[in-house]
Amino acid sequence: SRRSPPVAAVRRLQAPSGRREARSFIAEGPQAVREALAVGIVEELFATPSAMTAHPEFLALAPKVTPVADDVLEAMGETRTPQGVIAVCHLVATQQFDHVAMRQGAVLLDRVSDPGNAGSIIRTADAAGYGSVVFASGSVDPHNGKVVRASAGSLFHVSLTHDVDPVEAMTRAREADLVVAGTSGNGRVSLSEFASGLEGRRVAWWFGSEAHGVDPRILNACDVQVHIPIVGAAESLNVAAAAAVCMYAVPLPVGKGLSKELDSDDQRA
Repeated sequence: SRRSPPVAAVRRLQAPSGRREARSFIAEGPQAVREALAVGIVEELFATPSAMTAHPEFLALAPKVTPVADDVLEAMGETRTPQGVIAVCHLVATQQFDHVAMRQGAVLLDRVSDPGNAGSIIRTADAAGYGSVVFASGSVDPHNGKVVRASAGSLFHVSLTHDVDPVEAMTRAREADLVVAGTSGNGRVSLSEFASGLEGRRVAWWFGSEAHGVDPRILNACDVQVHIPIVGAAESLNVAAAAAVCMYAVPLPVGKGLSKELDSDDQRA
């Protein structure tokens, strides 16, 4: 029923404190659930009869499946129009840095608080071939339901680090041999100039809060401060849009070629 303990337990995962206590979060909808099952982090799957019929492959992959009525699933989730499935998953973000993933390129977020923007940035990082997204202290929880939905499954494809000190994030980026670039409307170098001078180097991009941008102390510690030229009358770009423009301005090698390159570098090291 809507008031049963399992329903209450899933609803508690909507709050950061509930996620921390249970070490779990929820993924809603077929796309997110499919990706979570593919990486093996699902603890339990809740599904309506119609969803079980539509997605029999989920039943084979999930370690535990609990059938629920439509109104019960609606009580569990955050969305107004649930899509029939909710998965309770192990947390994917940690406070540990993945050195190999960072070497593919990194996105560093300074106090980015809007979950929709954060999820979109994760999705773009995945699409553009970046291996790591780092949520510095003060940023939104990457397990927030809106972040998960906005990432469209990419949450499960990149290395996520959260609640870390910006100084440590900067240090780890340099250890991964990345050029650390801070984004600022007052940056001394244009995006095109920066991209043309990289000579194959990979980048760690700093993107800042929607209201204040990247902290000046972080900007001053970056290797370079980059601005995106604004041609029209707009004051600035949304942080998710700015992140997409910057990431795609610096093409990254992706796929097996990159994996082989990283493996050979690790063996030489």
